[in-house]
Amino acid sequence: MLISDSTARALENVAARERDLLRTLPAQSAAGGPYATQIPYEAPPGAYFITRDESGRRLFTRCSEFSLSGANLSDGNGRPLLGYTSPDAALQPLRTDPVDASLGLAQNVRAGADGTVTYDRATIDPATGDRIVQHLTIGRLALARFPAGTSLSADDSYAAAPAGIAPHVGVPGEGGFAPLQSLFQAERNGALDSGLVRLQEAYLALDALRAAGAAQGSVQKTAMDLLK
Repeated sequence: MLISDSTARALENVAARERDLLRTLPAQSAAGGPYATQIPYEAPPGAYFITRDESGRRLFTRCSEFSLSGANLSDGNGRPLLGYTSPDAALQPLRTDPVDASLGLAQNVRAGADGTVTYDRATIDPATGDRIVQHLTIGRLALARFPAGTSLSADDSYAAAPAGIAPHVGVPGEGGFAPLQSLFQAERNGALDSGLVRLQEAYLALDALRAAGAAQGSVQKTAMDLLK
C-alpha cells in the first residue's frame, strides 16, 4: 500500500525521536572490570561528603565521583569516602570484600538515594558454567552539615572544619538530610522527560495524519456511492 509523502515524513520523525530517546538511556557497562562505574554525585544542599587526607584529618566536599581503588571506595582524587558499615558502626572508610577486589570481581559500584553503596560480584558457577551476579552492600555514605553561617576554609574542592566547630553527621534521607541523587541521573531524567514529550508529539502528529486520511477516504467512498 502506498503512503503519502506527509505520512512518510511523520513516520521518519517518529523513528528519529525513538533514536533520540534511546540515546538518553545508560549503556550497559562492560563485565569484568573492577573499576567499571564512575558516577558523579553532588551532596544535598547544605551538606558535604566526608573524606580524609593523608594525615587522617577529615575533609568535606560537595561533589564526588565514586569508584573503587583496590578495595576502597574513593572519590575522583583517590581519597577514601567515609560512611557506616552498619547503623551502630563507627564512621570509617567504606571498602569492598578484599578478596573480591584482589580477584577483580567487584564492579559497578553505585549509591542509592539513602546513601547505601553496593557493587556487583560476577562469578561463574563451576557446575553449570552460568554467570552469577550478586549485589553486595558495603555500607552507607555519611553526610555532614555545619551550623548556619559557618565559613569553611576551602582547599580546592575540599574544606576543613573551622577550629572549634563540629559538624552534624548523618546519612542521606534521615536526620534532616535530603536523599542523594547522582548528577548523571538528574541530567538523564531531564533528557528522558524531554525525549518522551517529543516522541509523544511525533506520534500525535502521525495519528492526526492517519485520521485525516481515513476521513478523506470515507468522503471519497460516500461520493462514489452517490454516483452509482
